[in-house]
Amino acid sequence: MLAATVRVTRDLDLAEECVQDAYASALSAWPTSGVPARAGAWLTTAARNRALDLLRRDQTARRHLPLLLDDPTLPGPESALDTPDIPDDRLRLIFTCCHPGLAVEAQVALTLRLLCGLTTAEVARAFLVSEPTMAARITRAKKKIANARIPYRVPSSADLPARVEAVLSVVHLLYTTGHTAPSGTGLIRADLVQRSLDLARMLRELLPRDTGVAALLALILLTDARSGARTDPGGRLVLLGQQDRSLWDRQAISEGTQLVREALRSRPPSRYALMAAIAAVHSEAPSWAATDWAELVGLYDLLMATWPSPVVALNRAVAVGFAHGPLAGLHALDELSAEPQLARYAYLAVARAEFLERLGRIVEARLAFTEALMLTENEVERAFLEERLAALPD
Repeated sequence: MLAATVRVTRDLDLAEECVQDAYASALSAWPTSGVPARAGAWLTTAARNRALDLLRRDQTARRHLPLLLDDPTLPGPESALDTPDIPDDRLRLIFTCCHPGLAVEAQVALTLRLLCGLTTAEVARAFLVSEPTMAARITRAKKKIANARIPYRVPSSADLPARVEAVLSVVHLLYTTGHTAPSGTGLIRADLVQRSLDLARMLRELLPRDTGVAALLALILLTDARSGARTDPGGRLVLLGQQDRSLWDRQAISEGTQLVREALRSRPPSRYALMAAIAAVHSEAPSWAATDWAELVGLYDLLMATWPSPVVALNRAVAVGFAHGPLAGLHALDELSAEPQLARYAYLAVARAEFLERLGRIVEARLAFTEALMLTENEVERAFLEERLAALPD
């Protein structure tokens, strides 16, 4: 709806308003008239008509409206939803908003906010920045679209390769946000997890030879295969080392492992291929004790060379701690203490607390767990940290 309406308004903010008005009209009309057979087409028509009404009232209508009404490339509500190259509405909109005229980070942030159901705060958390910073980035991206007159058109098959990296980032961040909800009463946001898995599968059908797509689907499958064991029957968090591996989805692990092998044939391997390989090492280990931590450190080293990131460095430090002992892990974590993007990242404090406790440095561990608790909003994670704090010896 948004992509189709933008093609009428040529203005993203105005298009958003028209889409909201269409929803309001539906809430008013449908209870009496019933939900139409093609609800998407109805809503798109309503949003488009609202946009045309507003343009007619605008002082520039005499200059712009004839062009819009006579534009042979302008889709009607039916054709806007029926582009054969991308058969799914949601995926089509994501490809449309991931326009190469914007920086990739701006494409991803804008798409997550407008099309994927994430709040500005959740998008900010995904990028490890403050909410005001992310709000400013999204506003700047919208202004650039308006000032540069970047057109919103559904891309053809030939245009997809230039946009696929941003689309993969959107789906990946959508999944990570659902995998562990930033806030709320549940550990997982199942709606976001399912949406990201559906989108990854659609991407696989659309681009079957793209190894990055295969790798992302593998990563989601292998990670989500453990979801049934991440909480106990009472809803309490269960760490990977204590999970009942018989509850893991072996079919998903098998499918994901095959996709990893396919993705790793590409040289150099993509960041998603390396992340999927890391997930595969965990998924194939028969027990926590049998996990090949040395191999994981090596994979994280490759990932850091391919895609240097503070979060990757943090995960590598944790792997170092399990491969070479808690003191080595703590030293690796201390090297990240000045990293500004991790200043309010709770998992850095959690990792420090775990290694400090293993080293018997209880006072420091207590402080680290307390810091992690202050930075955590998810209630399941908060309950876990509170239990860990209460269990520390005096």
